[in-house]
Amino acid sequence: MFKGFYTVATGMIAQQRKTEILTNNMANANTPGFKADQSTIRSFPDLLLSAIGDTNIPTEKGLNIRNHDPIGALNTGVYLQETLANYTQGSIYETSLTTDFALINGTMPIDQESGQTGTVFFRLEHPEDGEAYTRNGNFTLDGRGYLVNSQGLYVLSNTGQRIQLQDDNFQLSQDGNIYVNNQQVATLGISFSANPDELLKQDNGLFRTVDGENLPTAYGQEGVTFAMQQSYLEGSNVDSAQSMTDLLTAYRAFEANQKVLQAYDKSMDKAVNEIGRV
Repeated sequence: MFKGFYTVATGMIAQQRKTEILTNNMANANTPGFKADQSTIRSFPDLLLSAIGDTNIPTEKGLNIRNHDPIGALNTGVYLQETLANYTQGSIYETSLTTDFALINGTMPIDQESGQTGTVFFRLEHPEDGEAYTRNGNFTLDGRGYLVNSQGLYVLSNTGQRIQLQDDNFQLSQDGNIYVNNQQVATLGISFSANPDELLKQDNGLFRTVDGENLPTAYGQEGVTFAMQQSYLEGSNVDSAQSMTDLLTAYRAFEANQKVLQAYDKSMDKAVNEIGRV
C-alpha cells in the first residue's frame, strides 16, 4: 500500500516540474532568441518479483525443493531525468533598429559522439569573469557608446574586445563586419559550440560552459556557415500551440495521479478506522 503512495507521488512531482517548464516556455514565447526547454521523463529501475515456495516430493525422506515462479516487474515510479534546450533556429523578423542583430544558422556540423548539431552564439563579457553566450541580438549602446545587451553585458568583438561606437549610425555586414563611414571598425564576436547540450542555460537567455572555458570562434571553423542581418531579430522557437497541448496533457496526468492518491488515502482510512476496529 505504501509503495503505491510513493509511486503516485513521484508521478505528481514529475508532472508538476514538466508543467513549470512548459509554463516558462510559453511565458517566453515572445522573447528574442529564447530557446525552449525540453524535458525527458523516465521510470526508476524496475523490480522483478517472484513467488518463492517449496515443492514436496513424495519420497521416503520427504524432500522439499525450493522454487520460484516469476510474477512480473514492479515499477517504483518516475522522475524528470533532465532538461535540455531546443537549439533550432527561430523565425526572423524586422525591427528597424540598427542595434538589433539576427544570427542566422547556415550549415552546422554534427558532433560524432553525441549526434547533436552544433550552433553559434553572440559573445558577451560576463561580469563574473569569462564569457557568456546568447542568441538574443537585442543590443543597444550605453552612455559611453559601448554595444551592450539588455542586461548591460558588453558585446565582444572577434578578438575579445568591447565594441565602442560613436552612435547607431553604423552598418553590419552579413559576415559580421561593422562599418562606420565605410571603414571597418570591428568584427562582431561569434562563438561555436559543437555540442550545445553541454552548455549551462542561465537566466535572461544566457549560456555558459560548464568548466568556464571560452568557446572557440565560429569564424574559420570547418563546416560552419552563418550570416547576420542588421535591424532584425531572431524570435523564440517556442511552438505555442504544441506547448499548450503538452501543458494540458501534463495537467491531466497530474490530475489522474491525484485521484489515485485519493483512492489510496480512502483505502488506508478504511483499513485503520473500520477494519482495525473489527
